[in-house]
Amino acid sequence: QVQLVESGGNLVQAGDSLRLSCAASGGTSSTYYAMGWFRQAPGKEREFVATINWDGAVTYYADSVKGRFTISRDSAKSTTYLQLTRLNSEDTGVYYCAAAKSGAVGISERYYDIWGQGTQVTVSS
Repeated sequence: QVQLVESGGNLVQAGDSLRLSCAASGGTSSTYYAMGWFRQAPGKEREFVATINWDGAVTYYADSVKGRFTISRDSAKSTTYLQLTRLNSEDTGVYYCAAAKSGAVGISERYYDIWGQGTQVTVSS
């Protein structure tokens, strides 16, 4: 069973950058999974942030992060990254990574089969 563990969350100031990591363990099958990042701000529902297909050729972003965040993956390390730049207070929240066995990009939570526990990002203004 594949498991996901996020890391890299921190308290930063507005305008700073951060890189989140999502490490997959429990087998090599995750190499063929699509990966996604979601976030949940205090008092709000979880929302889609970014997704990447199984071979890294296709990515898709929420409008709110387009041009500021970059999703990438290193299959050799079974790790997916989310580079966050020009952070602002609205980016504060718990960031979750998720894996979809289908391999294609997806923006709906229901599309994803496996979820991590999340990592906290707090942006102070």
